[in-house]
Amino acid sequence: MRAVRFLTKNSPIIVPVLAIVVLAIAWNVKELPLVAVILIALVLGGTVLAAVHHAEVIAHKVGEPFGSLILAVAVTVIEVALIITLVISGGPDAATLARDTVFAAVMITTNGIVGVSLLVGALRHRIVNFNAEGAGALLATVTALAVLTLVLPTFTSAPGQQFSPSQLAFVAVASLALYGLFVATQTRVHRDFFLPVTKAGKPVEPDEHAEAPTKRAALISLGLLIVALVSVVGLAKIESPSIEAGVVAVGFPPSFVGVVIALLVLLPESIAAIRAARADRIQTSLNLALGSAMASIGLTIPAIALASVFLAGPLVLGLGSTQIVLLLLTVVVSILTLAPGRATRLQGGVHLVLFGAFIFLSIAP
Repeated sequence: MRAVRFLTKNSPIIVPVLAIVVLAIAWNVKELPLVAVILIALVLGGTVLAAVHHAEVIAHKVGEPFGSLILAVAVTVIEVALIITLVISGGPDAATLARDTVFAAVMITTNGIVGVSLLVGALRHRIVNFNAEGAGALLATVTALAVLTLVLPTFTSAPGQQFSPSQLAFVAVASLALYGLFVATQTRVHRDFFLPVTKAGKPVEPDEHAEAPTKRAALISLGLLIVALVSVVGLAKIESPSIEAGVVAVGFPPSFVGVVIALLVLLPESIAAIRAARADRIQTSLNLALGSAMASIGLTIPAIALASVFLAGPLVLGLGSTQIVLLLLTVVVSILTLAPGRATRLQGGVHLVLFGAFIFLSIAP
């Protein structure tokens, strides 16, 4: 029992070190046995969680708005690393991987995480309350980013659901500008819009604040964060053939690889959002869910746009007709859910049905 408690308590330190050791051992191995593939996948998942933990420690030390940026950048580095490593090894099927991953992130956050959070919160507290102004600002920014980056390429004059170089450059800059403007709004100008609210809808400051980590602890987390991110990039490169082979083996289309990546990257935010919902802090759940969607688009698309200069092959960002319909339906339902500033288990169930439709259509398009 003591050993288990020790490992659990120190897992954020142990896992990145273990990951870099596993990476060194498996780097030059051409064919890995199934057991090794499974173990590496488990280490990869644990390393993602450890990386986000250390990013949160650093964020707590430096405070806002830089803390939010550090966490978002750390998660985006993981997402971009997974996308690029799979693009390099994926061949022609990888042309749509960035689009599939970002769209999956939007659907997972706006329907999956929001739906579970609303359902969990409403089952425990009957009616959940949140700040409609803050939730609306989140949704408006996510919608603008999603349409600019994922819908417009389907309707521009550039062939093949792609942006021309100048269009891609404009969208990348616009995405960064929107994300930066939102961060300034959330952390400085209208911070009260994004605080948890009382039953009467009044914003409240958290009663308890965890003690800030020491400078030494923050520096240790910085070092372990770098180790974790390097490990994630390396382990993703090792696992990429197995991920693609596994998707094909179960009969799923290649685009489902993007769903797998998004699920992996968004796992920490999902756990945190559900915990906040159980504590009747739905505004925090919405901040995590929609904020993750915003970072996935606003930071990943510019990074992929820059990387596309050095990568061979096309970068297809435009959604198909089925995906556009799902996105439009999600936006409409989200507006109706968030506008009143309160919700019940019904709204949570509606979002989860949309999430189920997305998963089903990803498997059987």
